[in-house]
Amino acid sequence: MKIAQILVAAGKSARFGGSLPKQYHRLGSKTVIEHTLSKVYESNLFDQIVVVVADGDTFITDIVASFSPAPVIVTGGKTRTASVKAGLEALASNPPDLVLIHDAARPFVSTDLMSAVINTLSDSQAVVPILPMIDAVKSFSDGQVGADLDRQSMLRVQTPQGFRFSDFWPLYQNLSDQEHFADDIALAEHAGLSIHTVMGNENNFKITHKDDLLKAERLMTSSFYTATGHGFDVHRIEPGKSLWLAGIEIPAGFSLKGHSDADVGLHAITDAILGALAEGDIGDHFPPTDPKWKGARSDQFLSFARDRVIDRNGKLAHIDLTLICEKPKVKPYRESMRQRIAEILGISINRVSVKATTTEKLGYTGRGEGISAHAIASIVLPDV
Repeated sequence: MKIAQILVAAGKSARFGGSLPKQYHRLGSKTVIEHTLSKVYESNLFDQIVVVVADGDTFITDIVASFSPAPVIVTGGKTRTASVKAGLEALASNPPDLVLIHDAARPFVSTDLMSAVINTLSDSQAVVPILPMIDAVKSFSDGQVGADLDRQSMLRVQTPQGFRFSDFWPLYQNLSDQEHFADDIALAEHAGLSIHTVMGNENNFKITHKDDLLKAERLMTSSFYTATGHGFDVHRIEPGKSLWLAGIEIPAGFSLKGHSDADVGLHAITDAILGALAEGDIGDHFPPTDPKWKGARSDQFLSFARDRVIDRNGKLAHIDLTLICEKPKVKPYRESMRQRIAEILGISINRVSVKATTTEKLGYTGRGEGISAHAIASIVLPDV
């Protein structure tokens, strides 16, 4: 049994507004269509994946580069019917047994729903996910609200809609360029194919208006959790002219000893982020025994931790750094430190706290032998 998925992403998003099609708006760390593609790939249900885009689309090539094997990209038409026809035609030379057609602007499609459509096709030529009408329904004409309509006889329809390819592709081959349908199941009904239904999912809504994007952002947040990591580091003071501290070079009249630039502040933040991700510590990724990191700038390490958050579809919520030293005085440099940390992490300075304290002349920091740092990182991560 060979199964294909067609993602329809050729619309101009007229109802959404703006020059950027809705499927390319960002939703968290990814675009809408990247979320949809991720769901399709993670399901492991499909042997072939086709993405139908508008003529002149300049966005899709970079987006699909991270997916393997890469989907087939085809150019759609002026209507949904024409775009679906282009997607089916791309499959015709190596036809699947079953094909599912899904809106790229429905980023919350689940593996369970796709599986239900596929399984139901064993008894039908076409399958459509449905939801009941919950609200009262009334007629509307010329600006006037009319009579009540029977909501029991009405259904809301979603995608993916599934079909047996051998039954469905000929319907499109026989269509004229002037014929078009609201969706794919409408053509199946028009042609008299046997149609079964499966229960849809309220979360599997289509992003159509700007408010839908806000709804999607709220839904994503509700399926995330906050992780907290703690980082600690210490470096010995040694002779020198300056030191790097929290991303800033300070002419302190001494340096810090370390394999890299010994920035104790950035090291602590890096470890805090890696801790929140449960991905070890800075030494696991940048071992001090590796000559490659001799004298390296610590912003490289922090940038790596930032990228790991992005790779995990997470978001840095807050950084709190405490520097413990008798010297140098941190307060004159504190705002510059906050700004530099925010720049490296790509977050607002309002999400970065830098504080300093002493140990009242006690211990190695009190004796001026070293500087230590504690950091706490809060990260929002998907609950997977």
